[in-house]
Amino acid sequence: MITYTEEKIFTKTQVEELFLSINWLSGRFPDRLFKALLNSSTVITAWDGDELVGLIRVLDDTSMMAYINYVLVKPSHQKMNIASTMLNIVKEKYKDFLYIEVMLEDKKVLPFYQKNGFSEMSDGTGALIRNLNIK
Repeated sequence: MITYTEEKIFTKTQVEELFLSINWLSGRFPDRLFKALLNSSTVITAWDGDELVGLIRVLDDTSMMAYINYVLVKPSHQKMNIASTMLNIVKEKYKDFLYIEVMLEDKKVLPFYQKNGFSEMSDGTGALIRNLNIK
């Protein structure tokens, strides 16, 4: 069973292994990556027992804008709805913000974000959720 938490209980080694499992450059800088995650506004992690299998990092301005910086799941745990579950946690946490934005490094992942309620930005460089009906 996969469990999710916003507590920053991960270790530097766990983070390094997760990022390197999908060949992300950030994993080659474990000290910087660990420090960055600890100082991020929100980090949602997914756990299979004591194994870190997924992570979303969010930077926010405390009121209007939340920027999703990382969404990653270990290859061994992909196609298990982990990324969508973490996105739903983020969307609930930031439901009172005007924008929840994610920048896309590769447009082929846009359908995933659209399936999860995001709309393509007009310039095509990202996707966002606009909550213009909040006060």
